[in-house]
Amino acid sequence: MNLNRKPPPRQPASVGSDPDPIALEVFRHLFTALTEEMGAALRRASYSPNIKERRDYSCALFDAGGTPVALGDHMPVHLGAMPMSVQAALETLGVLGPGDVAMVNDPFQGGTHLPDITLLAPVHATTADGPELLGFVAARAHHSDVGGVSPGSMPLAREIVQEGLRIPPVRLYRAGQRNEDLWRTVLSNVRTPLERAGDLDAQLAALHAGRTRLLEMVERRGLASVREAMRNLIAYADRLVSAGLALVPDGRFTAVDTMEDDGFGTSDIPIRVTVTVAGERATVDFTGSSPQVQGGVNAVAAITGSATRYVIRCLAEDLLAVEIPAGGGSLQAVELVLPEGSVVNARPPASVAAGNVETSQRITDVLLSAFRQALPHRMPALSQGTMNNTTAGGVDPRSGEPFAYYETVGGGMGAGPSGPGLSGVHCHMSNSLNTPVEALEHAYPFRVTEYSLRHGSGGRGRHAGGDGLRRDIQLLADSTVTLLSERRQRGPSGAGGGEPGAVGENVLVRDGVEEKLPGKVTFQARAGDVLSVRSPGGGGWGDPAEASHGPTSSDLPAQPRLSTT
Repeated sequence: MNLNRKPPPRQPASVGSDPDPIALEVFRHLFTALTEEMGAALRRASYSPNIKERRDYSCALFDAGGTPVALGDHMPVHLGAMPMSVQAALETLGVLGPGDVAMVNDPFQGGTHLPDITLLAPVHATTADGPELLGFVAARAHHSDVGGVSPGSMPLAREIVQEGLRIPPVRLYRAGQRNEDLWRTVLSNVRTPLERAGDLDAQLAALHAGRTRLLEMVERRGLASVREAMRNLIAYADRLVSAGLALVPDGRFTAVDTMEDDGFGTSDIPIRVTVTVAGERATVDFTGSSPQVQGGVNAVAAITGSATRYVIRCLAEDLLAVEIPAGGGSLQAVELVLPEGSVVNARPPASVAAGNVETSQRITDVLLSAFRQALPHRMPALSQGTMNNTTAGGVDPRSGEPFAYYETVGGGMGAGPSGPGLSGVHCHMSNSLNTPVEALEHAYPFRVTEYSLRHGSGGRGRHAGGDGLRRDIQLLADSTVTLLSERRQRGPSGAGGGEPGAVGENVLVRDGVEEKLPGKVTFQARAGDVLSVRSPGGGGWGDPAEASHGPTSSDLPAQPRLSTT
């Protein structure tokens, strides 16, 4: 798990040197379909709207050594970090036998933040010599509450013990038998135990689906063929990333951006990166980034590695104009330098809840800005740069039971050289959905009074940035509300002469009076209050004077504004 170690030298290899490319492509789709079916099983069986409706989960297949083979089209911030959870589980627990299931959410052992709980199970094929380890299946899901000082477990906190239940790598199941002591301990430390139990059971269902499909492949195609396909696919993905880096001009590219604040008075927290490209290799050095801070914007190494993996792979895909298989080491061609105790490699007991959702977006922005120096005509403007995290909890007057709501809100995507940015979508490290109004009002004591695009919030340019969203929720019960958001002071920048997107806003409406809220805040709301989250637009791309008269994201016909009284 040492991200700072220098990878071993790699021999140059041509992209097309794999044996039997047709068979490799067939297996690529089989492995990907396996992870997608895992996700479908998790979604169908889950209890919480955050998983069932927003799809805040990720599923993956790993080989016997813990290297990713296939990743579902789920959450980038999860998927890039999951290999470190697998490594931590194997290092801590040793051999996982048939029927074992590991559980972990510790951000300092491969996790991201405490609500993201990962379950991992080995897959053993039956041979004449007994069970033989073939690989692992894993499912990570964001649970709407895992304890901590405020409902939703995304609090303003000064240390991680305030954020919720921290689970090191442990065995939830051993040889098919559930660890009842651990199960009761977990459910006794959350506000919504029935929902948590249902979502954990859904993750177990996802593992079962993945194991079943992998063993079916072995039965139909043979153990040796499946193993060979895993090895070849991992090697192929890594070679494509190296080939993509080879198309980036050699050089040294530096960029810096800031987190606006940590919620406890520290502002303008810098994240600095220097990217050095030489041939098929790159060094990504975050030296000069801020030391870790009091508030939860600290990112652990898994988060920074995940964001780096995402940007490098997106860049390689664009330059090669091919789809890169989702597996592979991906960072084998990259030396990642992360200063210990910094905001990009925090150490205990740092609070980290917002590092996963907010700082990951800023790390992505900084990396895109650095690569824009090398490829100014290919890189997009910055997207909204925040997930607009909204949590609320209390007692539902309809049932008398506690509730804990969590949601991220989409916004504007940055425009690019080929067209305008999308409006009202989740960008970069978030790939989730907005909760449908009907599901939201059914599950929680809420009334959605407005849900619309913020027309004109995207930055102007030859291609306009996407527009942000406005989502107004009237709370029908007294609630503890926490907001973790960014880009409330400076909008995401444009590129190539494009203008920045509009800043986001958080507003509380009480008795008809609007009160502007900080980007990061916890407060007690009354029944009848309206919480309005207004997300940033994306940056524009190119000179606005060169804008075409064709439709852009801001020119699309306005949809009917959803409004109730």
